[in-house]
Amino acid sequence: MNTYREPDIHWNRVTRILHWIIGLLIVGMGLVGLFMTQMDPSMAKLKVYALHKSCGIIVLVLVALRLLWRLAHRAPPPVPQPRWQRIAAQAMHGLLYVLMFAIPLAGWLYNSAANFPLQWFGLVQIPSIWPADPQVKHLAHALHEYGFWALMALVALHAAAAIKHHFIDKDETLRRMLPGLPPPSGDAP
Repeated sequence: MNTYREPDIHWNRVTRILHWIIGLLIVGMGLVGLFMTQMDPSMAKLKVYALHKSCGIIVLVLVALRLLWRLAHRAPPPVPQPRWQRIAAQAMHGLLYVLMFAIPLAGWLYNSAANFPLQWFGLVQIPSIWPADPQVKHLAHALHEYGFWALMALVALHAAAAIKHHFIDKDETLRRMLPGLPPPSGDAP
């Protein structure tokens, strides 16, 4: 029986798994979103939109689960860094969470205000959250689209900061979120 306990400097396994699944889903959703808007009207386009919406529901649920998990499990102690970097990291994480909630909610609002049916993979009917309204539809679409671009900018900054910590600062910031890496030398196996 393996009695290995993750070192306290690393994020726990569930947090790391959710981090990477949500990140990959968001990037995939963005690529599909960019692709689907360029498609000619067709049944294939409707199917891609339905897939995008279903995956958006998954992202919303996973982000909610991640936030609940995070609230129930303490974070590892911060890596030693200047105060301004710690504040910037906290602000960035806060904005990432806001956008990870706001974008799928704006998509749901857009779908509702456009009076489109919303089903999760054709299995579950998702209720509308707003009556049909062209002005709300337009606003929600803008929030969904511009929120996506803001999220992509923050994700790029987030990744750049992690890479900077790894290669320039040579600290554990990136390693403690990567799945499957052994603990740093000196830690218990």
